[in-house]
Amino acid sequence: MIRIENITKRYGDSAVVDGVSMNIERNSITVIVGTSGSGKSTLLRMINRLVEPSQGRVLIDEKDTASEPAHLLRRRIGYAIQGHGLFPHRSIAQNIATVPRLLEWPEARIDARVTELLEIFQLDPGVFAHKFPHQLSGGQQQRVGVARALAAEPAVLLMDEPFGALDPVIRAKAQDDLLDIQRRFGTTIVLVTHDIDEAFRLGDQVAVMSHGKVLQCDRPAALLTQPADPLVTLMTGSADRALRLLSLTSAGEAAIPGATAGISVAASASLRDVLSDLVWRGADAANVLDTEGRPRGHLTVAAILSHGRSR
Repeated sequence: MIRIENITKRYGDSAVVDGVSMNIERNSITVIVGTSGSGKSTLLRMINRLVEPSQGRVLIDEKDTASEPAHLLRRRIGYAIQGHGLFPHRSIAQNIATVPRLLEWPEARIDARVTELLEIFQLDPGVFAHKFPHQLSGGQQQRVGVARALAAEPAVLLMDEPFGALDPVIRAKAQDDLLDIQRRFGTTIVLVTHDIDEAFRLGDQVAVMSHGKVLQCDRPAALLTQPADPLVTLMTGSADRALRLLSLTSAGEAAIPGATAGISVAASASLRDVLSDLVWRGADAANVLDTEGRPRGHLTVAAILSHGRSR
């Protein structure tokens, strides 16, 4: 859906982004990860032309974004940033309605969309619609920021360090919310982070950047088992590579047919979490159950450990 072709951004003689090319599939999450100054945020902002490329181009559905006025392009691409960026003098409902109003949606459609999004993000419209940002917690403000970015039903959502200011517990919940939203709407998401664990948890593919270049763009498992550059190995963490691999596979995906006398775990749990649970409880095996409590098979410690080996 998004094709980035040899994109470069120069400031004077310095290339902040240097000849980057990558493809982003429809209905997927691509995470761009790198250290401060690697060029990841600049690359993201060239997709919606908040930063204009020095050379190269970005195509969305085979259409060059340079062929469209920048302000119109941005209205059809959601954008969420760290710290949410809400308008402090506008109510929560007014914040969420910002882009639909610019697009001149009918008021009834705007009201319905605001209510829908508040409910999806578990913010009671009767309680939150007329509040102002300063009356919300940091996690609630962040949810409103994402809701605002999704308000005009964009096919593409760009997110720049969206959860960086949240504490670990709220951050984990925000990540879960994002995965749920992506599955619900099928939005194509491009997200920037400096946190490799967040990148692996969210990304269908992860692009590792350094000094303006993409060193490798691939599935998380491939970055762990087939790193293309020593810096990729350093960033993905060679010491706990096996545990990171286990975090990429769910219990339901790895379940072995049949039942066991062991404990029960959720099919959605990662193998890393199941292994931790088994060790904590001193158990050797676990039954895997889906969300309805139906058996999906079972797992043993040995079977889990086999998934942590490079293949």
